[in-house]
Amino acid sequence: MAEEKHAHPTHKVYYLVFLALVIGTVLTWRVAFIDLGPLNPVIALTIACTKATLVILFFMHIWYSSTLTKITIAAGVFWLLILITLSLTDYLTRGIIKPL
Repeated sequence: MAEEKHAHPTHKVYYLVFLALVIGTVLTWRVAFIDLGPLNPVIALTIACTKATLVILFFMHIWYSSTLTKITIAAGVFWLLILITLSLTDYLTRGIIKPL
């Protein structure tokens, strides 16, 4: 059996991702002190999702993984979105119909 060679990121990639995570953390902290009304949580969650994506792709080595692993991750994210959507449809429709 031939062994499959995996590409591994260099230390430079790790340092750049770490720098991006630190910048994202500082940016989240700075935005918390700015009053943007209802956009504050949207911006904070956008930064958090971007940081989580960087961690998943590079520190968990998904970027360099096989296609099957990437499909499995995509299916898990898709399932999470389905569950969040179903939960929000329940939560957002409460109070529309008053119980007897």
